Amino acid sequence: MVDFPDRRLVAGATESVERPLLSVLIAVYNGAPYLGEALESVYQQEYRPLEVVVVDDGSTDGSAAIARGYGDRLVYAYQENAGDGSARNHATRLASGELLAFLDADDRFTPSRLERMYAALAADPGLDMVFGHVHEFLSPELTEAERAGIRPPADGATAWLAPGGMVIRRESFDRVGPFVESLRLGAVVDWCGRAADAGLRSEVIPDVVLERRLHLTNTTLVSTEHRANYIDVVKAALDRRRALAQEAEDPSAS
Repeated sequence: MVDFPDRRLVAGATESVERPLLSVLIAVYNGAPYLGEALESVYQQEYRPLEVVVVDDGSTDGSAAIARGYGDRLVYAYQENAGDGSARNHATRLASGELLAFLDADDRFTPSRLERMYAALAADPGLDMVFGHVHEFLSPELTEAERAGIRPPADGATAWLAPGGMVIRRESFDRVGPFVESLRLGAVVDWCGRAADAGLRSEVIPDVVLERRLHLTNTTLVSTEHRANYIDVVKAALDRRRALAQEAEDPSAS
């Protein structure tokens, strides 16, 4: 595992110390009400050098105008609507960073998130990825009636073992492979299962690194159309683990 140097010029030092480029990858689909907040939470990070990649998954609202309004401060790409997994994969292909962080267009990074997560990776070259904790909040534009139709935010902060709460080395992400694009729901669960099967080493830091917005169009809160995808994810995970167990028992079978 390659350790990453630090690219900042340390005060009083005679030469700069290299840091890796970190790419923040944002997939957006009709996220105009929240995309600006998500982007500002990234640009307010202390960590540099930083790259932002936004993939518009066929939005029909003002998402494109908001992203393009940042000009050359970010990389923007449009694709026909194909789902979160496809948009994340597209963003990953466009990214140049040695480190990757994912952000949903309706969520926000907390201040100093990237600094703290990079520090954990830099301190242990054998770590593949670092996770943090999440704090949920109800989106402030919701009426009382709308709030009643959404589950309440979780009490306190909880560990968020999903891409939104993660910084990962690019080489480690590539070992797991891309998100499954055929799953409109469950692609994240599937990817995390494959990361575990691949033996990636991770650490969970105690910091809250993500503010997760609960609102009327959260896919995982309100969508029922693709619930069967979760069954497919579980079956695929069981099949992988059976194959790994058989290979361990009889290496010649592979």
